[in-house]
Amino acid sequence: MKVEFFGVRGSMASPGSNTHIFGGNTSCVYIEQNNGKDLILDSGTGIVELGTRLLEKEHPITILLTHNHWDHIQGFPFFKPIYQPNRDITIAVGNIDDKKTEDAILKQMSGSYFPVCYQDLPANITLNTALSSQKQFTINDFSVSTALLNHPGGGTAYCVKADEIKVAYVTDNELSPPEKAKTTISEWVDFIKGADLLIHDAQFIDADLPLKHGWGHSTIDQVAELAIKADVKNVVIISHDPSRTDEQLLAIEKHLHTYYGQQVKIECGREGRVFDF
Repeated sequence: MKVEFFGVRGSMASPGSNTHIFGGNTSCVYIEQNNGKDLILDSGTGIVELGTRLLEKEHPITILLTHNHWDHIQGFPFFKPIYQPNRDITIAVGNIDDKKTEDAILKQMSGSYFPVCYQDLPANITLNTALSSQKQFTINDFSVSTALLNHPGGGTAYCVKADEIKVAYVTDNELSPPEKAKTTISEWVDFIKGADLLIHDAQFIDADLPLKHGWGHSTIDQVAELAIKADVKNVVIISHDPSRTDEQLLAIEKHLHTYYGQQVKIECGREGRVFDF
């Protein structure tokens, strides 16, 4: 299995001279099995570059959305395969609280929001609003498990297994929310247990709290401690604060290596980073 990062930023895209090491695109991760079957996790601005690559492949495309906040869907209108006639694209919508907005990834291409209406797209797009509410399902030869995110508005975390590799994708998620958690720490430990790769949101550092407590994101130390409890092999922190510079992220990475590096392999997510298992 191969896992490639196309977007690791949270909240909003942040291009510029201070983000060229880690990247400024919002959430998008691509997973490809040895047999060529694949999945896309989230549709932030990182999906735009991925779309150019997928033009060369004719197979159906599947996108698993965690939730519908802008930084997880805003790349979709610029995803080139949606403009290919009869290209089959399935989108699994995260298990969100507001069922009236489950189609937000399409509805952003309507009215005065975007010049191309989603009804006019030539691709065959199927919106599946029930799949991510299932505890387990199989898609494209991937075995997928789900858990509820602790995030305003709800959402779904995915644990993907194929080629004897386990990848957990948990973003955006607050491990210690002020209200009752939809998924507790012990349940997260069970969900990600023994993962070859944990991809987890850690947009905050301790200095961001308590102001941002309840905003639906975790701190870097909380994620490191969770990964150690769950015997995870590799950890990639994503959903970087849009104002966090390369220099600051390098300092965070140094902190993580110093305090947790003897117990788990952990790093800050970078665009272009590939795990080839």
